[in-house]
Amino acid sequence: MKYNFDQTIIREGTDCEKFDARNEIFGRTDVIPMWVADMDFAVAPAITDAIKRRAEHPVFGYTMRCTAYWQSIIGWVQRHSGWALQPEWLDFSPGVVSGIVFALRAFTQEGDGVVIQPPVYHPFARQTRLNGRKVINNPLRQRADGCFEIDFEDLDRKLAQAKVFLLCNPHNPSGRVFTEEELRRMGELCIKHDVLIVSDEIHCDLVFKPYRHLHIAALSEELAQRTITLIAPSKTFNIAGLSTSVVIVPNPEIRKRLQQEFEKMHVDQGNIFGCVALQAAYSSCDEWLDEAMAYIEGNVRCVQHFLETHLPSVKMVHPEGTFLLWLDFRAWPMSHEEIYQFLLDKAHLGLNEGSMFGEEGRGWMRMNIGTRRAVLEQALEQLRQAAVAAGLGK
Repeated sequence: MKYNFDQTIIREGTDCEKFDARNEIFGRTDVIPMWVADMDFAVAPAITDAIKRRAEHPVFGYTMRCTAYWQSIIGWVQRHSGWALQPEWLDFSPGVVSGIVFALRAFTQEGDGVVIQPPVYHPFARQTRLNGRKVINNPLRQRADGCFEIDFEDLDRKLAQAKVFLLCNPHNPSGRVFTEEELRRMGELCIKHDVLIVSDEIHCDLVFKPYRHLHIAALSEELAQRTITLIAPSKTFNIAGLSTSVVIVPNPEIRKRLQQEFEKMHVDQGNIFGCVALQAAYSSCDEWLDEAMAYIEGNVRCVQHFLETHLPSVKMVHPEGTFLLWLDFRAWPMSHEEIYQFLLDKAHLGLNEGSMFGEEGRGWMRMNIGTRRAVLEQALEQLRQAAVAAGLGK
């Protein structure tokens, strides 16, 4: 590989939420943190070089997003998904979650229904409730092979009560990358019930072969006209701290209303280094991403083999995308809370406990494997030793 994903990088002492907030999050500092969704890999050199060049200029005043910035987004999406974006469709948001909130505030009133598909990224429910909207759950179902699927009959009923459908694709935490058939069926139901689609596609570049991410808005003109798509380089290139995301809205009326919400909150300025990093990432980092995905896929295989060999009582949902694993501990003779505390106190692992993604996540844990193989192997060995001591492993 051209890039070294086994490089040891000390993140402690950098005001790093993942490491420096361990005591606050977990009540102890001796855990391997494998929770919040950023990676422990060095950022692609093209990104750091671009930031360094800009940092050499002695003035960091108000900035603007130039034509090259927007063209880098258009080029990236065209190369990786074949969707031909128009420049006027694009806007800025400081984050994907921020974009979701702006959309909810622009297109719903307090008390309006918003459909989500738990177990799902926890801000979907949290931000909906904090803004006085009603969460309507369309839970995913787990098939006999472990894969999660959509309950379309239930979705049909739930959309009849809603104004907005929050889609998470690739799905976090299940790792599903929805097929064209699934996306079209969801889209048809949204058309039937005249529901706006707000599609969080932040993990769209993090997809394992042979799976392929499809933008729901790119499937038809009718879907494009009722969809707000949110993407970002933050997860893909490990630059979440630069708070720079992209909003894609082909419908001019929807775009105008959303822009008015941005203006009310005065959040459209962004920051210099976020702009520079996005442009470099989307213009020059295709090879870095290919190698990163190959490395992460190796981490997936590592966990799968380890669990099958040493901890068959813990089931892993094989991810189609993301660097997040959804682990099923429900065979353990413990409550959800006891499992989580066991992982902290005995295995010294800091994972996301599954109920934060909805009640459907009880008995599950989310593990971030965007880290060095040696760290992952150490975490798995700590889990094995703790499980063996408790009579749960071999």
